[in-house]
Amino acid sequence: MSFMFYQSLFTFTLYSLLDNNNLSGYLPEEFSMLPVLEILQLDNNNFSGNQIPASYGNMSRLLKLSLRNCRLQGPVPDLSKIPKLGYLDLSWNSLSGTIPSNRLSHNITTIILSNNQLDGSISRNFSGLPILQILSLENNLLTGSVPSNMWQNMTFNGTQRLILDFENNSLTNISGIPSPPANVTIMLQGNPVCGNANALNISQFCGFQDGEFTSHGSLTNSPSSCPSQACPTEQFYEYVPTYPIPCFCAAPIRVGYRMKSPGFSNFLPYMEPLERFLANGLQLNRSQLYMDSFAWEKGPRLRLYLKLYPDNSSTFNVSEILRIRDLFTGWHIPPNDVFGPFELLNFTLLGPYAYVIPNSQKSGLSRGSLAGILIGTIVGTITLSAAVSLLIKRRGAGYRHTLSRKRYVSRCTTILYFLELILNLP
Repeated sequence: MSFMFYQSLFTFTLYSLLDNNNLSGYLPEEFSMLPVLEILQLDNNNFSGNQIPASYGNMSRLLKLSLRNCRLQGPVPDLSKIPKLGYLDLSWNSLSGTIPSNRLSHNITTIILSNNQLDGSISRNFSGLPILQILSLENNLLTGSVPSNMWQNMTFNGTQRLILDFENNSLTNISGIPSPPANVTIMLQGNPVCGNANALNISQFCGFQDGEFTSHGSLTNSPSSCPSQACPTEQFYEYVPTYPIPCFCAAPIRVGYRMKSPGFSNFLPYMEPLERFLANGLQLNRSQLYMDSFAWEKGPRLRLYLKLYPDNSSTFNVSEILRIRDLFTGWHIPPNDVFGPFELLNFTLLGPYAYVIPNSQKSGLSRGSLAGILIGTIVGTITLSAAVSLLIKRRGAGYRHTLSRKRYVSRCTTILYFLELILNLP
């Protein structure tokens, strides 16, 4: 019974976000044995002198792999067999050797291999990736030619962009005649090829260019055609920009929402899909949700400010406010592969909602919520304990390893005992 429960928890692990923890020792190969792991994010740790295990290329469910600034060495593993990999960041390490030539998943949006010691040429298999947003290879030791058709098979609209950052390598030539669309930015400054830029007609790629995607944005939600004094703004009412009836006035709920590990670098093409996803998860009409602003934060994480409007009314009733809040705080919005895990930053009730006390709903946590918290704790313990146990084992501390395993099993047994008590409460 206990073995089957541990096995189910092992199978349940979806996200391992262990960045910024000052972990040291060996990079655990055991992560590759987590059968449904979708996000492995270990940025800014100290696995000094270690290589990325080749077995990481066998994680069939992986969507995002981020090992930025972990002091890793050795080659870049072949990750071409991961069918849905969408985000790869191995930057700011000491990786060496050539870049694997096999083509990555067609779901890939972000490839960041900058600030390493990679040599050889730029693989032509980076072309033909239909939704690629950024290929960052700057500050390496790459030689040879720059492929001039990296954007082939891509369809650009007003929000899609592709950044190709090859700065500060040893690239000496560019194949063909580069004629990228306006949505493509090529950055070659710091390469020998720029010494003959005018002759090759590539001078526009050799100066300073802004390769960053929009880091923040905001939209106005006051239609200019509506009377300026019709909405009592001092009472926190405003025009609903997405409502089918022009100049409809209502009081919004303000929500701060943060994506902890998004699977893209450029948010603009994903803005409308996110709005649809959230409206569906909150059981609201699409016209009831408006994205007020967004900003990228260190991580990278994406902070969003949303406004939720009532339907066919100027205000929400109390039961609807509590229902929406419970969906956020209880993590009842179904997960999404691209948007990843989220956290609620604030749920602000102003104006006509100032009297609403969210905790006035049933006090205390439900059995299901407590069970979810405990399961999450156990899953986190299992993942972290696997990493710690591996580090202890590989350093030859057999006794400490055995003791650590006993303590770990003891802790999990205790948690399981309390979980069983909670689930059997009347």
